[in-house]
Amino acid sequence: MAAPIRLVGRCVQRNSRFMQVCSHRSFGWTPALRQQAAEAHKESTDTIVIPRKKTWSKEAVLEALASTVSRDPTAHPYLFQDDPYLSPRTNPEFKLYSLSQESGRSAAKYFVNNNPKFFTKDFAEPHIPCLMPETVTLLIEEMSEEALKERISLRKVTAAVDMYDQLLQAGTAVSMETTHELLDLICLYCDRDPVQDGGPQAEDTEKSGEEVKRSKSRFRRASDLLRSTWRENGNAERIFNLLPERDTRCYSALIRGMVKHGAYAKAFSMYTDMLNNRVTADVHIFNALMSAAPDVRDKYNERWDLITELLNQMSQQKVQPNLITFNSVLKALRRCGFLAKTQALHTLNEMKAMGIAPSLASFDHVLAVFSKAASSGQGNTDILKEVMSELSGTSFTCQDPDDVLFFSSAMRICLDNKDLEMGYTVQSLVERGENWRFLGDSYQQSVYYGRFFNLLCMMEHIDEVLKWYRRLIPSLYYPKPQGLRDLLQALDTDGRLDLLPTIWKDIRTLGHDNKSDLVEELLTLMARDIHSPEVQEAFAACALDVKSVFGGDRGRLSLEWSNVSLSHITSLLLRANKTQQAWEMLQLFKSKNKVPEEGLLEDFLSACRSGGSPERAVELVQLSAAFCLSATPRLAKQTLAGFDLTEEQRAVLSELEATGEPSD
Repeated sequence: MAAPIRLVGRCVQRNSRFMQVCSHRSFGWTPALRQQAAEAHKESTDTIVIPRKKTWSKEAVLEALASTVSRDPTAHPYLFQDDPYLSPRTNPEFKLYSLSQESGRSAAKYFVNNNPKFFTKDFAEPHIPCLMPETVTLLIEEMSEEALKERISLRKVTAAVDMYDQLLQAGTAVSMETTHELLDLICLYCDRDPVQDGGPQAEDTEKSGEEVKRSKSRFRRASDLLRSTWRENGNAERIFNLLPERDTRCYSALIRGMVKHGAYAKAFSMYTDMLNNRVTADVHIFNALMSAAPDVRDKYNERWDLITELLNQMSQQKVQPNLITFNSVLKALRRCGFLAKTQALHTLNEMKAMGIAPSLASFDHVLAVFSKAASSGQGNTDILKEVMSELSGTSFTCQDPDDVLFFSSAMRICLDNKDLEMGYTVQSLVERGENWRFLGDSYQQSVYYGRFFNLLCMMEHIDEVLKWYRRLIPSLYYPKPQGLRDLLQALDTDGRLDLLPTIWKDIRTLGHDNKSDLVEELLTLMARDIHSPEVQEAFAACALDVKSVFGGDRGRLSLEWSNVSLSHITSLLLRANKTQQAWEMLQLFKSKNKVPEEGLLEDFLSACRSGGSPERAVELVQLSAAFCLSATPRLAKQTLAGFDLTEEQRAVLSELEATGEPSD
């Protein structure tokens, strides 16, 4: 501490000495300026402001470092950077890696939560509570309301219901707050214990054999696990009927549970019972009923009339709507046909009049409404332009689960209308701040970037397409075969077929070299026209590499030879003067029982003439005769006229010229 004090003292002494020198030397200053400088120095020395201590968050250093690093377009997504050796390079590997990683995470979470005694120490800095083991074992065994609360907090539905029944049988009163929490738990999980991550799935004994078989499937979707059928007269309704007084919270739990699990008509019946008992609804009840309105009415006008009636009842009961209320209305309007277009705009105006800012889900519903209502794509573009002008420069926070659907829907409209400028506008909004998080999961992100890349291939110059190609792949997007076909068409449109060998390397890296239509399209583009010798040499090397994916044992499914692939590879080798390899391909026609094209044989005959190989020319004519081609006499005549042959060879060719059939 002494060293800094001495350093500060020296600085003060030097500063004082400097001012003394300045007071004796004018340096051209006038007396007025010297006096003004002295006063300023006096003020600066008299008023010393000591800054307050700045308190930084524990993540401040990490955030500062992260802000200095931009995304590496050549690297794999951050999700796959735990083990570089296992980083996926193909779309199937991407799916397998994602599922394996999620399965491992669930298994680890299950083990940690069920064995917390092995994870009592926390060395993490900063402390991350969600990564610490959760308490999943019951600690309170005696019968009490505290034990019931513990089972509710641990989401033990069956155990909580049993404890509640034991308390009632013992004559112990349960508080209304605890009863509310119990009803919420039962209705949320549809009277079943939730499936723990990584743990064994509890089978429902009431299911039929077919349902049990489906539940045991390894590929059950998350929506299938969450969406179960509402149990008629189950524990939720039984406990509800046992209550001496039923308030809004009780009705809200049952109505929302019925809507969530498909009992729409029963939810409206419960709402009617609530009104008859003079109980006021809350905003959550109205939100659930509005989302279920299209499922209880068949005609479009009846659906909208029901929604309007619910909105009027909200006003009469003085229930303030929120964002989810209007989003539920907009989502229901997507199923109201011709009424949707007008009413959607009225709903948006009502939102703004009440001071509620629409979320991305609100605009996604509006885009869907206009997409169905518009007779042509132009209306979709107009409404999208208005939406994007309102959202320009905004960083979003998630307010609705459907917010993640907006960007994918917007890019679909851009692709359908071939609006490149609007596509760039949508992409710039994605890149702003952390808006990229609203692209959704890996599947939705792949859909979005697939549409964007397809739009680029159709409408953008090839240089820009290649720039985005290197920027998106593989750090953000694993292209499917259709995306690579779009790229090949873009190269063909702009006359950049010289890049096909490079694209072929990417096709192999991405694992799409086993798609026959994609490989044949690549070969067709390379063999269609004649290019410079340098390009033909590159095409021939690429053709030999393509040859390796046909037949053979590569540890996975290989391609089968076709006339198109055999002809194109042979033609490419001939143009690069690789006669020996071309002859091997020609022999492959015979072994694969494929018939070569006549034009290919004529090209091969020209190559034999240039190379001075009469023996191979005679074999070529005999091969043509073996395939019974109509061009055999013509090829025999050209060979007789263009080559220096022996008498025996001339006799063979003369016979083929006359009959067109090979002799024994």
